[in-house]
Amino acid sequence: MKRLLISILTLASLMSYGQNPAPAKPQTKATALLNGTIHIGNGQVIPNGVIIFENGIITNVADATVVRLAMDNLDVINVAGKHIYPGIISPASTVGLQEIGAVRSTVDKQEVGILNPNVRALIAYNTDSEIIPTIRNNGVLLTQAMPQGGTVSGSSSVMMADGWNWEDAVLKKDDGIWLNWPAYFGREFDLADFTVVVKKNEKRNEAIAALKATFADARAYAAEPSHTPMNLKLEAMRGLFSGKQNLYIRADYGKDIIEAVTFAKSVGVPKVVIVGGEEANRVVTFLKDNNVPVILSALHRLPNREDEDVDLPYRMPGILQKAGVLVGLSYADEWWRTRNLPFLAGTAVGFGVTDREEALKMVTSNTAKILGIDNVVGTLEKGKQATLFVSAGDALDMRTNVVEHVFIQGRKVNLDDRHKRLYNTYKEKYQQK
Repeated sequence: MKRLLISILTLASLMSYGQNPAPAKPQTKATALLNGTIHIGNGQVIPNGVIIFENGIITNVADATVVRLAMDNLDVINVAGKHIYPGIISPASTVGLQEIGAVRSTVDKQEVGILNPNVRALIAYNTDSEIIPTIRNNGVLLTQAMPQGGTVSGSSSVMMADGWNWEDAVLKKDDGIWLNWPAYFGREFDLADFTVVVKKNEKRNEAIAALKATFADARAYAAEPSHTPMNLKLEAMRGLFSGKQNLYIRADYGKDIIEAVTFAKSVGVPKVVIVGGEEANRVVTFLKDNNVPVILSALHRLPNREDEDVDLPYRMPGILQKAGVLVGLSYADEWWRTRNLPFLAGTAVGFGVTDREEALKMVTSNTAKILGIDNVVGTLEKGKQATLFVSAGDALDMRTNVVEHVFIQGRKVNLDDRHKRLYNTYKEKYQQK
């Protein structure tokens, strides 16, 4: 019996060691971060500032060298020499929807079928994912869980990187519908000679005809306030025509981008966002004239064409920014690398973006505007949610981004994760020799 008890206790301790930390408890006392460099997220910087938040809401952001505040009833954290940033937002992400790409049972990012506007990524979001704590440790505190597959994939939702379940973690439900625009050409990887083969899409016209019929039905359906019985597919698209939801269109080729945006406008969708945009530089004037924001795919990649400059993906954010296009950055399908999102912004600074604060906007306030959550997050301003982090150095530089404090809606989050546990395990092992 004694041996059994010891075995059970040992097993329990090992299980707790391997699990993620529990979600943070609600804020109970007003907190002040004092003497840090505050990066507001809108281009402004306060070199020596103070930020106060209570009940999860920012109540004051000020220059600590000018204002005098009573600190008696505050939990004061001195962050002198450190940097305070708004929580970084990862759009177009499958974090929480898949864990291990090669293990089918851990992948829940798409449904079977071609036209699935009624599918909701929200309910598949797994708050117990081992990946979520790793993104928090680089300051990524919000993620947009997006569906994939088919032509119309379903709706996305904006989630917080902390919570017991998806009901706790959701910040904005069903913010938009996702459309994979039928491209003129498709790219396939040829395993025989390890090359990418470009092929004409023979089913393109058929797919576009189906889209036109679906959107025509959805627009007519949305013109009536209610229907009995309810059509779940068309009901899910109702918000597209009122402007309540975005239409996120995955498109890369320049001609596809123009055609996709023109289609959306023709069917009465006012809010369109291009996702991917690998050739957005070719249609930058069109995007600006039609007020279409772009969520770029990962910058750390090779260009699509052999005759393009090898650094074109790195320069893309600067090209769009200087043209006046609203730009956000993402890692899209590479969910395991989402923790490196702030470093994409750092790369953009070295390749044409005006300055570091403009690059920071591409992973904070710009993305918040695109997703329609800029009224509550994206910048460190009075009245917004206290979703922020403190880094020992520049958050956009992988050499100095050492996150020391994280707050999500004012809740102080435990920064333990699987990476740290493994590091400490093997550090101890090899230091013994």
